[in-house]
Amino acid sequence: MNPENYSLDEKDLAILRLLQKDAKLSVRDIATRINLSATPTHERIKRMERLGVIQSYTTIIDRKKVNKGMTVICMIALNAHNKKVATKFIKEVCKLKEVVEFYNISGDFDFMLKILAPNMDEFHSFFVNKLSEIDGIGQTKSIFVMSSIKETTEVV
Repeated sequence: MNPENYSLDEKDLAILRLLQKDAKLSVRDIATRINLSATPTHERIKRMERLGVIQSYTTIIDRKKVNKGMTVICMIALNAHNKKVATKFIKEVCKLKEVVEFYNISGDFDFMLKILAPNMDEFHSFFVNKLSEIDGIGQTKSIFVMSSIKETTEVV
């Protein structure tokens, strides 16, 4: 089945909503909650996995409990706007384990990074010794998150 020709129906969306809240639910539990038998429920899940609707299953971790309590949003403008500089910058940033989200954006800055660190000293060390050492950076702006109001991985 071609992914472009496949549209999600209400049962598919119900499955996705349940899996987003708890990916450990059994097929039987999901089937019961959406009023469908286990076999077609299983087939729908497998089809959505094959089509890439469901990309992976993951675990959400409390950042503070693993010593990553500081969140920093870092905006970066490159000093040159060409494919070579951008490609190298992207490749290097993708190697940084402290960067948990990385976006190409429009406006005054070219990229936005979400960075996790244990504390200000560790962020400063990361910024000075890793991030700012990447060629192509022209300007940066760091925003320190004081508290998180809403975070979700749910998209449907």
